[in-house]
Amino acid sequence: MSYIADRKPHAVVTPYPAQGHVTPMFQLAKLLHLRGFHITFVHTEYNYKRMLKSRGVNALDGLPDFRFETIPDGLPPLENDDVTQPVPATFDSIRKNFLQPFCDLLHKLNNSASQGLIPPPTCLVSDGCMSFAAQAAQRFALLSVICWTSSACSFLSAMTFPTMVDKGLAPLKDESYRTNGFLDSKVDWIPGMENFRLKDMYAFLWTTDPNDIILQFFVEFANTIDKNSIILFNTFDELEEDVLNALSSIFPSVYPIGPFSLLLNQSPHHHVESLGYNLWKENTECVDWLESQKPGSVIYVNFGSITVMSAEQMLEFAWGLANSKKPFLWILRPDLVVGGSVILSSEYVNETRDRSLIASWCPQEKVLNHPSVGGFLTHGGWNSTIESFCAGVPMLCWPFFADQPINCRYMCSEWEIGIEIDRNAKREEVEKVVNELMVGEKGKKMREKTMQLKKKAEEATTPGGRSYMNLDKVIKEVLLKQKTSFD
Repeated sequence: MSYIADRKPHAVVTPYPAQGHVTPMFQLAKLLHLRGFHITFVHTEYNYKRMLKSRGVNALDGLPDFRFETIPDGLPPLENDDVTQPVPATFDSIRKNFLQPFCDLLHKLNNSASQGLIPPPTCLVSDGCMSFAAQAAQRFALLSVICWTSSACSFLSAMTFPTMVDKGLAPLKDESYRTNGFLDSKVDWIPGMENFRLKDMYAFLWTTDPNDIILQFFVEFANTIDKNSIILFNTFDELEEDVLNALSSIFPSVYPIGPFSLLLNQSPHHHVESLGYNLWKENTECVDWLESQKPGSVIYVNFGSITVMSAEQMLEFAWGLANSKKPFLWILRPDLVVGGSVILSSEYVNETRDRSLIASWCPQEKVLNHPSVGGFLTHGGWNSTIESFCAGVPMLCWPFFADQPINCRYMCSEWEIGIEIDRNAKREEVEKVVNELMVGEKGKKMREKTMQLKKKAEEATTPGGRSYMNLDKVIKEVLLKQKTSFD
């Protein structure tokens, strides 16, 4: 088939190689595809293999106009090939190793285009953490678009890294600064983020190492990002209005176009439904089990794709859930426990057998939207946060790292749809907050606030809503106005 005559716009979409980034980038790729774009979705070779393992050998065959490509990640092979690669090593490799293989891929795509096999690439849509993409776009004279897969407030927080270092707030002087009250230091100079504390900012700032790879990455990112960048956010105006206004005064081309999942629901997309994005094999038994539970009775527990904890902390959560006497569905990844495997005693299994299901992964959106689910114990990752309030489910939040403290602050203090759990939570606290969420007066009020937020998200993504119109605007006024490198 020749594409020379029809000249479809062609977006090359590149996520950071972790589940929490792949999910929204894939949703965005589907949205562009539904609006007439040819898509090349770029996985790392490692994640490509994981995807085939979890979804089957034909999972990434794609469609004629939605194709998958790979680039190496430059990291040494792991003994266990079904875990997320170490975050610091991945960030370091992105800076050092990704640019050349990505440029080689763009050459390959251009060669295919010159033979009339595909349309020539017209734009790069890259995860904000894939910092090499801007250089590649310059080399190939392509439009570069950033998709920030977390909240707008986390992006604004990322922009403060150089100032945090200059003010002596990061890195921490030593380990004692984590517990001596220093993290309560006021950070009150960021427009749109008033009354924040250091503990409410990126957890990457809490390192004690001035040469920390991730700290350096974000300092460099904030210092080098082009103020004329086109930036897409998986959020909506009414959710983060003050922050988006502050960002718009720095970056003129800011487009809140989320929640992506709700925008996808506005268009029939059966032909791309078979294109999945989970790196772990989903346990569909979860949904069957929920069918046997009472409406609003189940607490769903999932700490995301990267969070890890000690065996001791896992047991505190386990017995807190058991002692709450509430039915629970707990997603326990094989790599959740640091330096070991997930082991629960026969006593525990017997105690909870009649009111629990434990699985290694699940279709989270389906689970959260099931009538039996009444609460969500989460790490506070942005995808989980959005998916939960879009399903009308309030949360218990145990932030672990990265942007999770920021999301937790908004969830619990600004939007009032969550309760924060102490970092060193004991089983008594877990039991207490589970009951507070599921049957307490505070949980009832949070549920009402969550339903209000759900309604606002739905309004933003229906035809005529702000996110719906912003997506149309960025496509018509930005993405479709660009000339290809073949023109």
